[in-house]
Amino acid sequence: MRKITLGRTGITVNKNGFGALPIQRISEESAVYLLRKAYDNGIRFYDTARFYTDSEKKLGLAFEGMRENIYLASKTMTQTREEFWEQLETTLQNLKTTYLDIYQFHNPPFCPKPGDGSGLYEAMLEAKAQGKIRHIGITNHRLAVAREAVDSGLYDTLQFPFSYLSGDKELELVEECEKAGMGFLAMKALAGGLITNSAAAYAFMKKFPHVLPIWGIQRERELDEFLSYQEKEPELEGALQEAIDADRGQLQGEFCRGCGYCMPCPAGIEINNCARMSLMIRRAPSEAQLTEEMQAKMKKIEGCLHCGKCREKCPYGLDTPALLEKNYKDYRDILAGKEY
Repeated sequence: MRKITLGRTGITVNKNGFGALPIQRISEESAVYLLRKAYDNGIRFYDTARFYTDSEKKLGLAFEGMRENIYLASKTMTQTREEFWEQLETTLQNLKTTYLDIYQFHNPPFCPKPGDGSGLYEAMLEAKAQGKIRHIGITNHRLAVAREAVDSGLYDTLQFPFSYLSGDKELELVEECEKAGMGFLAMKALAGGLITNSAAAYAFMKKFPHVLPIWGIQRERELDEFLSYQEKEPELEGALQEAIDADRGQLQGEFCRGCGYCMPCPAGIEINNCARMSLMIRRAPSEAQLTEEMQAKMKKIEGCLHCGKCREKCPYGLDTPALLEKNYKDYRDILAGKEY
């Protein structure tokens, strides 16, 4: 079982981290079963957030009385000191714990620092002094903010999108984290569902001994795939390398990652799904993508106001209105031919 240490935190776990965002979509019973199965098979790092509805509560139910055997990381989207303490206390209560191993600022538009006037980083330090958190982390989708966090020396971990579709700038960021002694948590290691070959994704991550992928897991079969790689690791060669090369040729560059930070849309468009429908319907075809409900969602693109708000909020700098228009045209062509 391959191990990884998250930089100067000293946290050492196996190469599989459990991303607990998707368990908000399943029942309490199913979530507890999934989490305990992960634990029984060696997974010890669990990442959640106050923003993920009932994800924290489900983790608390699954691991009550087992706190010293696992590592818990959560996140806060707070913008004030007062809200910071409210969210931290709620998170601790939900997780049934007195402390977090890592507490992360959740995709802030700037890098919180001492003396910046927000008081947020000072609140983190105070929480650490009180023993309520052990390490301070930050997550982001913006390369500039991520680099500033690394350069600041203020953070123990960085959580950032990273997969075999990442470009040179992201690879440089991973290397910078290693040099700075920061732990690197790879979110969206499956590119928001666009990568369908989990073996290739795992094999790619092996190249980076200091990177811990946080796999978003919702179904038992997904968990079983990643557990199987712990004992029999896939190698980055042959068919897997060919699969990666093919995906890079098709997907690298201007595509929607489905992060949802462009939402809400004033025209009611479900941008995080509609702006990548063309890719999803070809890579992971499902009748659900052709239902009357989904057709109605895609039709809302006709009502785009071209206000530019989604483009302004996109952390990847995408021309979102243009992507929506392109995906809608392609979707209508697919409906006309019923081929995908």
